[in-house]
Amino acid sequence: MSLLHDFVKKKHCIFVEEAADWRDAIRIGCKPLLADGTIDERYPKKLIEGVEEYGPYIVLLPGVAMPHFQQGSEGVYKTAIGFMKVEKPVFFVEGDPEKYANLFFTLASCNPTEHLANMSQLAKMLGDDNLLRDLMENVHNEEDLLRIADKYPLD
Repeated sequence: MSLLHDFVKKKHCIFVEEAADWRDAIRIGCKPLLADGTIDERYPKKLIEGVEEYGPYIVLLPGVAMPHFQQGSEGVYKTAIGFMKVEKPVFFVEGDPEKYANLFFTLASCNPTEHLANMSQLAKMLGDDNLLRDLMENVHNEEDLLRIADKYPLD
């Protein structure tokens, strides 16, 4: 099963129109992982503190952010990735058109083997320009996400 299918099956996806700012986006993106006990409320705080301290390192490329903190962080109980699509771009640095995201892949890690498997699938996804474009332009709900998952089998 692909990572995209997994997001829907595990209810690790959320779709929103907008977030007040990048901090709000991180908190919203963590909601599905909070809901099933993958993380607790300490982890979103750690993610926000990390960006405040180190800058927007979580923006991997324009349009894509990967909120994450070190393996075994406080408040992480399972290894998983959550997916969030925000229709209105979230800017991390005012005036920097490269530092924004519509797609958020929130990583939580406590098992190195599972984490590497997740990262491998995520790397395949991020390396496919057509898939990323489809995620940006054509995904607005779980049904769209499943349709895209079927269109781009990554396994």
